[in-house]
Amino acid sequence: MNIADLRKSYEKAELSESASHADPLKQFERWLNEAISGEVPEPNAMTLATVGSNLRPSTRIVLIKGYDERGIVWYTNYQSHKGRELAGNPFAALQFHWVEMERVVRIEGTVEKVSDAESDEYFHSRPLDSRIGAWASPQSEVIDSRTVLVTNAAKYGAQFLLQPPRPPHWGGYRLKPDNWQFWQGRKSRLHDRLRYTLQGDGGWRRERLAP
Repeated sequence: MNIADLRKSYEKAELSESASHADPLKQFERWLNEAISGEVPEPNAMTLATVGSNLRPSTRIVLIKGYDERGIVWYTNYQSHKGRELAGNPFAALQFHWVEMERVVRIEGTVEKVSDAESDEYFHSRPLDSRIGAWASPQSEVIDSRTVLVTNAAKYGAQFLLQPPRPPHWGGYRLKPDNWQFWQGRKSRLHDRLRYTLQGDGGWRRERLAP
């Protein structure tokens, strides 16, 4: 099969100014809830893009763990590749792609760490194996084999038993949006695309972009 011949006609829905919410967070919440209720596989998965000091972008999949008027939250190892990049350049982009609904949400903004209290609360809500894993994995570092992870997990499991504390190198980030884009696939590649841009007074300007 020629990969250039792979095509799909997007015809499931539309996105109009009159039917969209004036607040992008409310629009995001509406679409996220529809993705969850529609049983889209992993509706909470999002691509996180960061840029390092070498100006080369990198992406990876993370999971949204919270959102409100302050921004979008996820958790990770602060010493990971993305953590190091965010430490040097606290700007990032997120993207949700709900394939079955023919929808994409793009979010850009500045990133900050969440409070220690927020990170502690979420960490202690995780399954025990995940809490031990946060200690066992030197994320993004070169290791000799999987045996390193298994050995570390056994070591920290024996050390902390059922009560591992949150590692000091692990916690949450919050992206504070200043730009949202909502994309709804449409027939003939004439897709709907709405952009929300943060204004100086804290409000949002909504504009339609050509696809």
